[in-house]
Amino acid sequence: MRLHAEGHLSAAQLEAYRVASADDRGPPTQVLADRGLPVPADPAPGAAALIRALMDEADRYLADLPGPGVAEMRHGIAQWRDGPVTAAVPARNAVVDTCLAPALAALAPDQPALAATLAAAVPHLAWITYDSYPRDQIGEAFATGHAFASLIGEEAAIPARDFDFGVFLIAPHVLYRDHAHAAPELYVPLTGPHGWRFGPGRPLVIKPAHRPVWNPPHRPHLTKVGRIPFLCLFGWTGDVAAPAHVLPAPDWPQLEALRLG
Repeated sequence: MRLHAEGHLSAAQLEAYRVASADDRGPPTQVLADRGLPVPADPAPGAAALIRALMDEADRYLADLPGPGVAEMRHGIAQWRDGPVTAAVPARNAVVDTCLAPALAALAPDQPALAATLAAAVPHLAWITYDSYPRDQIGEAFATGHAFASLIGEEAAIPARDFDFGVFLIAPHVLYRDHAHAAPELYVPLTGPHGWRFGPGRPLVIKPAHRPVWNPPHRPHLTKVGRIPFLCLFGWTGDVAAPAHVLPAPDWPQLEALRLG
């Protein structure tokens, strides 16, 4: 009846299903065929279903990863994942429009299901370009060259308290300068290679895709994006309202100009 009311079934198809339901010997498709009626297509999943599918696929992906922080992240997901889903009003984001497709193309050969569910859910997520860093400290390239969308969180598709889990995207070659925050943080890069360091003046370490990075509270960290856009799953497991702050370093100009790969 619901499908009929929503226009997915004609009155004749609805009657065929009524007849089939009274006789378990034949499938509804046979009754439809006998009456010369088409088999109705499955209705497209709604926004909430697409977001839940992404949440499920992301959790399955995390389940196969080693390293610190993964168990903590999955514990938070399990705690909050069954909450109500609120899809965002579709809105354009320049970084998503430009960078998500090549990032998903890089992800798809290794993780086709995750790439597909992410692509399907993207229009229903609230993508934010974070503006709380002072631009003269974080740099213009990062300020305008990133976007994130929370799947679970205090203002996310699925509500949670003091927990945040979502998707993060940065344009190619951008430097996310040295910074730190009180929140324990898990990064799970879905593309790579990209550069990382864990304190001003420390060496840059090149890491491939699918290598989680766990940042304990207040640990300095920096990310230098390679030629492929940086796409990752991220999570904060506590102190999510505490702001991040930039840690000045004299070698930012050299790192801004650096090209990886």
